[in-house]
Amino acid sequence: MESALQFYKLILDSTSEHIVVIDEQGDIQFVNKQWSNFGLHNECTVGQSWKGVNYISECDKAAAMGDEFGAQAAMGIRGLINQTLPSFYFEYPCHSPLEKRWFMMHVTQFELDGDRFFIISHQNITERKQVEEAIANLAMADGLTNIANRRMFDQFLNLEWRRCKRLEKPICLAIIDLDFFKELNDEYGHQKGDECLKLVANLLNGLAHRPGDLAARYGGEEFALVLGDTQLENACTFAQSFLDQLAELDIENINAPTGTKLSASIGIAELMPIDYESEQDLIKRADKLLYKAKTNGRNRIELDRG
Repeated sequence: MESALQFYKLILDSTSEHIVVIDEQGDIQFVNKQWSNFGLHNECTVGQSWKGVNYISECDKAAAMGDEFGAQAAMGIRGLINQTLPSFYFEYPCHSPLEKRWFMMHVTQFELDGDRFFIISHQNITERKQVEEAIANLAMADGLTNIANRRMFDQFLNLEWRRCKRLEKPICLAIIDLDFFKELNDEYGHQKGDECLKLVANLLNGLAHRPGDLAARYGGEEFALVLGDTQLENACTFAQSFLDQLAELDIENINAPTGTKLSASIGIAELMPIDYESEQDLIKRADKLLYKAKTNGRNRIELDRG
């Protein structure tokens, strides 16, 4: 009997899925090696053992902090326990600071000696979701610069606002306007102007390297940089790096009143997401600061912490 149990445990530990077994009260009775390793590497361990931890309570705690996926998981598991659902599964994101990840949660049940137990498996579906995301992003990319368009910006900012609110982290938004871009177009032609927009987009995209970051073409010669889980000082460093790199490109704009090279004005706002504000408040703050940068001489950064 002991060797048979060890044999089955080795099978479960060898699978790529993260598996946990709970009883009708939601208490964890078993986790496989993949589950333990994931918890260890993602700072969600619970002491010496997972056994006895109430899985549903942990989902409820996440839901109370604004995690809609935690609420969805708790509702589905309770549906199986109450026998209102035959099975339950859903897909959810589980991004880390360094990479994007998606999982599929699947819950089924079995009986042993008259007691009911529930198997919860989490399968990594990142590769599939990345392909789906790449296809979807074709409709979310700006046709000229190939970075995110305004539609993608609006959707991303909304999701990042909600994520930072749930985690109680700040979010920064930089709105960038190229100084006297009309003068550049008039002097050198729209083809040259389009080339400049592509170069600027490439510089900004190089700064948006985390899952919580996004560079977008905001409209015309305006761009936006979303920086999730970022404090104002760090956002300012990113913005100054962009201005320095733009200066190094040495793009002529001989008719600009403030100089002979292409420059940019930037407004940066930071907010800690709270219930009575929204991402639109962040946009308004950043836009107001951009206007301040332009009225104070351009080729500069204006910032403010909300």
